[in-house]
Amino acid sequence: MKVTKNQVDDLNMTVSIALDKGDWAEPRKKKLNEYRRTADIRGFRRGMAPMSLIEKIHGGQALAEAVNKLVTDALNGFIEENKLNLLGEPLPSEKQSDNNWDDPDTFSFDFDLAVAPEVNLTVTADDKIPFYTVTVSEEALKDYKQGLLKQFGQLESGETAGEEDFVIADFVSGEQKIEGAYVALRSMSDEIKKDFVGLKKGDVKEVDIVRSFPNEADRAAMFHVKKEELDTLPAVWTMTVNDVKTFVDAPLTQATFDQIFGEGNCKDEAEFEVKAKERLQEEYARESDYRYMIDAKEYLINKAAIQLPDAFMKRWIKTANEDKFTMEQIEAEYDLFAKDFRWNMIRTKIMKDQDMKVEKEDVMKQAKSMAAYQFAMYGMQNVPEEHLNRYAEQLLGDRQQAERIVEKVEDDLVLTWIRRTATLEEKEVSLEQMRELTK
Repeated sequence: MKVTKNQVDDLNMTVSIALDKGDWAEPRKKKLNEYRRTADIRGFRRGMAPMSLIEKIHGGQALAEAVNKLVTDALNGFIEENKLNLLGEPLPSEKQSDNNWDDPDTFSFDFDLAVAPEVNLTVTADDKIPFYTVTVSEEALKDYKQGLLKQFGQLESGETAGEEDFVIADFVSGEQKIEGAYVALRSMSDEIKKDFVGLKKGDVKEVDIVRSFPNEADRAAMFHVKKEELDTLPAVWTMTVNDVKTFVDAPLTQATFDQIFGEGNCKDEAEFEVKAKERLQEEYARESDYRYMIDAKEYLINKAAIQLPDAFMKRWIKTANEDKFTMEQIEAEYDLFAKDFRWNMIRTKIMKDQDMKVEKEDVMKQAKSMAAYQFAMYGMQNVPEEHLNRYAEQLLGDRQQAERIVEKVEDDLVLTWIRRTATLEEKEVSLEQMRELTK
């Protein structure tokens, strides 16, 4: 056996492995004996079939298995012996030697390897990274308070239907009747909505349901049929209004304060103002942290200037994903992938240099934070601790979710260290300016 290395450049090499009959003959013979011991062939007792028959049936497979193991062991041995830190996995070279498997004598296999580049990076106070602080304007605070009250508001009966209201109505067409259907004016187009604005309890009107409710999923739900059954419905129905429901903001009462901030944490309108501002500032702080994360990563990626073997990486992505993506798709997304890959290398180096460790408590804390955020998306602000713990454990039970959570913890550790070490160039911006930056 002969293993030959060809150093293409600093990041790419080709390893060639040559085998002759003396390398693979004995391993192939052992494989054939294994097949013979387990062969169940009609006319012969188990394990007693003649070797000529075993070779005829399994000779090619035994050869392939023997050669594959020899090549794999040789390649892994070469990597270990040379202490190579590789990117991805070795790939068969696109230009392989011609091997004659039908009349074998010698074999030659070529593999492309990519060596991980060294990350040369230091972070000091000389590194200046912008940090944007969003100012809380009076108008923004007013809108935020209104938003909180709207979030915890409820539907109440009204006199006439407005543009954001609901109409509860019965629909009749011949013998068919749908009772208590909710008609949401807020989701209608302006052209359609004008036909429903101003309706009152007891009003009756003819409705073309295809024109008035063009969304097939909504129309199917309203008339209690499957989407594929919509064509069986009459087009025109008589609609009778039973009630008009208007969405009313929550009142400034103790019950509302308890709903928003937790029982007893806010006692009057003055405290509501303070608490709302604190929560808004927390949201702004998250936006500032998110923007800093983007800027810090971008700054360090540019500073480190890590070179990647791009052609190899694109091939490896395609292979690792089992050809789920075309090369055209990979080319289109490669810059984003390469940026993430470079940041992962930087994060790994900083964690190693600073002896950072991810603790179990940090992972659980992050999982609970994600759980709380997801509950908040559904308007559930003060979720009991045991519910957060249970949902966090479910997240960590999913391998992909757990990997993302650990990666987020690592990011936070590294970015916190960068924030303490580098110089923050603090700048105040409006919310609109921040969101424009984040685009």
